[in-house]
Amino acid sequence: MAHFLLELYSEEIPHGLQIDTRNNIESSFKKKLEEFHINYKKFFVFSTPTRLCVSIDGLPSHLSIPSKEIKGPKVGSPEQALIGFLKSNQLEQKDVFEKTIDKGSFYFVKTKQQKIDLQQLFSTTVPEILQSLNWKKSMRWADHNLFWGRPLKSILCLLDKHTINFNFHHLSSSNKIYVGAIYDEKNITIKSAQQYFQVLKDKNVVLDQDVREKMILSSLTSIFKKSKCEDNPNLRLVEEVTNLVDHPTALKGSFSADFLVLPEELLNLTMMQHQRYFPMKSLETGKITNSFITISNNQDEKKLIIDGNERVLQARLSDAKFFWDKNKRQNLVKNVSKLNGIAFYKDLGTLYDKTQRVRQLASVVSDIIGANKGDAEIAASICKADLVTDLVGEYPELQGVIGKYFAISQGFSPEIANAISEHYLPLSPSDKVPKDKIAICVALADKLDTLIGFFGIGLKPTSSKDPFALRRAVLGMIRIVIENKLSISLKELINNAKNLYLSKNVKITNKSLADDLVEFFNDRFKSLLKEKNVSFNVVDSVLNNNRSDDFYTLFLKIITIAKCIKQPEGINSIAAYKRAKNILEQNEDIIKGNIFGTPDIVLFNSEIEETLFAKINEVKEYFTTPSRLRDSKKTIQMLSEVKVITDQFFEEVKVNDENEEVKKNRLELLLLMCKTFDNFTDFSKFEGI
Repeated sequence: MAHFLLELYSEEIPHGLQIDTRNNIESSFKKKLEEFHINYKKFFVFSTPTRLCVSIDGLPSHLSIPSKEIKGPKVGSPEQALIGFLKSNQLEQKDVFEKTIDKGSFYFVKTKQQKIDLQQLFSTTVPEILQSLNWKKSMRWADHNLFWGRPLKSILCLLDKHTINFNFHHLSSSNKIYVGAIYDEKNITIKSAQQYFQVLKDKNVVLDQDVREKMILSSLTSIFKKSKCEDNPNLRLVEEVTNLVDHPTALKGSFSADFLVLPEELLNLTMMQHQRYFPMKSLETGKITNSFITISNNQDEKKLIIDGNERVLQARLSDAKFFWDKNKRQNLVKNVSKLNGIAFYKDLGTLYDKTQRVRQLASVVSDIIGANKGDAEIAASICKADLVTDLVGEYPELQGVIGKYFAISQGFSPEIANAISEHYLPLSPSDKVPKDKIAICVALADKLDTLIGFFGIGLKPTSSKDPFALRRAVLGMIRIVIENKLSISLKELINNAKNLYLSKNVKITNKSLADDLVEFFNDRFKSLLKEKNVSFNVVDSVLNNNRSDDFYTLFLKIITIAKCIKQPEGINSIAAYKRAKNILEQNEDIIKGNIFGTPDIVLFNSEIEETLFAKINEVKEYFTTPSRLRDSKKTIQMLSEVKVITDQFFEEVKVNDENEEVKKNRLELLLLMCKTFDNFTDFSKFEGI
């Protein structure tokens, strides 16, 4: 069995590019192996900041492709078709024979058994794979034409003990690797994969990223436990630092306790995002301590590394405290007027204009959900005031969070302060949504104002671009109303928001604004339901002829139907509908233009017809109740009760009666029944269930 090894050695590649390229190169190699029907036992792709390695073990020592018959054009086809067939398979006329199969007589060829030289195959395919790699970000350097994540310095490529020779741009493959410090690199000749892994191990390079991650998590747990701190490291940061080091070593440092007066979010951001340190939170108090953990690439016997990290963090926190002390005294209410100097978007006014619209719209929402109108208006008025502070200018990720702390220090209620912070939520599909009513008012108003503005001037998202995060805004609004169980008319809010723009003389150029937005909301709603694995048939049945713009009520209805259709009540409802629908379809010619679902009780000549008609009317009467007050489970139960009656109806009554008037009237009754069912949801969409 043979072992293939490839190492691409470069300057340090950022962690995100490493992860993406590992996945891409693995996919490309496996696809190529599958194409040539090459089996293997072990396949690994490893990376460190400077190395990208592909290891394929258990390859066949000798590979051959057996002969096989290939079907060509039909006998009698134009000669050009046969010539093209032979050319594409690199065969000659003498290789052709005719063969009759089920579909007629065809030209066939039988390929010859081929022996494949793996070394030759890899020398051709490896540069093709490398050339096909798509880097999310790439660069050129010197006078080379190669685009790579970072300057590529060498390529090792072996098959067992043999070097696979090929050229890739300015580099030639070899059997040498580079080790050592960045300015003291030494090349080492590698004779086998086993030697390669041993050399790196001896040089303290942990090639396997999964092993490095386990080492980091184990070290963090050990330090957290000894320090009596929460063992809950940010896993995204763990993934990042895993790809920043060759041999991870966890080091504990500290900073002045004076900085603990800063908001926890500011401390976390400075440590985690700016310095890639792990904060430490006391198990006893639940508060952040003045200690941190950094992941180093080296041991720190003289404590020079941790001293350097402490000095850097001290400087960063000093800057943060300077801005905090400077800005916390600024009055949020007075800051609102400064928003006049920040444009929201061309043709949509300033951020001050936006906050005034959001204030009025939040007031409308507060009436609907029963929130304190005064608090909602105050929170909306100052929700963007922290954007003019130096602190948010320096730390834009903390917009809203800084405003919250300033609001608390300036005497605003916790509900108003939280609304300033939470009105941006949710920031991602997995992020939490606002739960407090004041925050809900401001969050819905802010997001809808943004949607009305950009849709109003025709800047809708395209299939590939959404620069203003409008999909996120819509999904956020839908999640807020669903997760807070709020019945709200979207169209009512759209009209209010649109009128607020018009009252400020903003020109709305999109004449179909409301329809476009409702359609956009429906699309995002479907995506949300798809992520929750709700059957497409159920979603389509409810939304097909839907006129409702209350997404919480729609969500409840869809979820209830999805559960009930698999239970006896749902199965009975569908069965009753299908049986009636089938008869109507059989009489489609008679029904079209003649039958409208209005049976005449005078023409009933059996008790069961009257019973069915009465049951349908009972259901229709229930449907006069406002949809938000209806219980979908109860509705399905009522519809399922129709099955017993329809079963008896079809046993006792002949729909296709010899008397045309009686026949027509019975079809009217069945059509009325199907229409009544479809008033609840489109039962025709359940054909596949």
